[in-house]
Amino acid sequence: MPRMLDVSDEVRAEIGDEEAERLLAGATAPGSYDCTSCRTPGDCEQERTSTVLFVGEETAVLAFAHASCLPSQVVKVTEEQLRGAVRSISGDTVDHEPEKAVPEQAVLGVTSGLVLIAGELHPALVVEPTAPVVRPGGSGPGDEFLPLLVEQGFLPVADLAAVPPVLHGWSVLLAAGQLHAVLQPGGESGRPVAWWQAHQPLQVTEGWRTAAGKHQQVLLFAAPVGAIGRQPREDLLRDALDKAAAGGRLVAAALPLAGT
Repeated sequence: MPRMLDVSDEVRAEIGDEEAERLLAGATAPGSYDCTSCRTPGDCEQERTSTVLFVGEETAVLAFAHASCLPSQVVKVTEEQLRGAVRSISGDTVDHEPEKAVPEQAVLGVTSGLVLIAGELHPALVVEPTAPVVRPGGSGPGDEFLPLLVEQGFLPVADLAAVPPVLHGWSVLLAAGQLHAVLQPGGESGRPVAWWQAHQPLQVTEGWRTAAGKHQQVLLFAAPVGAIGRQPREDLLRDALDKAAAGGRLVAAALPLAGT
């Protein structure tokens, strides 16, 4: 049965045309795998699957993800991160490297949805990394994701009873009705830089776009790995947000809308 694999141009450029064709033909692609983003099982014979290449200074590891979780892409990591955190799962190997491996390199997962606050719908983005986030220069263990955001001006929220304050300098870039990036202040240059950027513009619902246009801002909620999870419906997403807030595992801010 043909594999439903996506191999991006940048991944192809790294692994070469021959290996890319072998993957697409199913010669070296897995059947089932553990998604490198959400860590749940996937099957590239049944659902669209992205090839994700983690590249260190000397080593490269090919992993797989649900296409709904991550696009096919190249992720740069340090050699120490790659060698120290790669865990082999099962299956054949590709060029003597584990073909299904998960480095503990945090990737920011972003989910869009409408959140009801004080009787009004607000456009929201929920950000949850795929692994604990270590402070730059630190070696862990521990998860510094929320403390790092609090230092940037995000506020802890105990419940979703009120809209969080605006965080000036940050913004959400929406262009042609698609989500492109979350921007943060750019330091010395003064120009905004991407804190998170979509590999390919993300589609949002018409209701989300309408609410964003009405409020001219987007609520960003952030939680540590494992606090929210993949939620297929907005009501389940809201329940997960409420639980994370009640447990002291949620920060938030309102970000002005950039673009249209």
